Amino acid sequence: MAKAINEYFQRSLWVFHVNTGSCNACDIEILAALTPRYDVERFGIKKVASPRHADVLLVTGPVVKGMDERLKRIYAQTPEPKVVMVIGSCGSSGGVFYDSYNTTGPVDSILPVAVYVPGCPPRPEAISYGVVKAWVILEELRAAKS
Repeated sequence: MAKAINEYFQRSLWVFHVNTGSCNACDIEILAALTPRYDVERFGIKKVASPRHADVLLVTGPVVKGMDERLKRIYAQTPEPKVVMVIGSCGSSGGVFYDSYNTTGPVDSILPVAVYVPGCPPRPEAISYGVVKAWVILEELRAAKS
């Protein structure tokens, strides 16, 4: 088992965070995962400032009108292979904003989503687990490509 895990952890995983209209609770939990208590950076998971450097897109919130085209543009700027990960109930189903006049729907109505992390907001442990799942999916995509 340890050998299989080490194969996935040979390369750092860089994530780019996109807020598409959430209440910011999920954003706070993502930042909590970066604090010394959870410290996901020790595994090589790093938050980057540009989608052009990212492997994974962390998306929070329902997609509000005006953000749908921007989200598609961010997705197009992310190099292949890439994985989209939705954090929280609002991005997965619309959450409390599901019937709002200003939303176009959940993230999977705009982009192909590989990993869902449920919760309102999800705990940092759940976010870390979701990122590891995204890492496994990404490595499988890389192996299939080569």
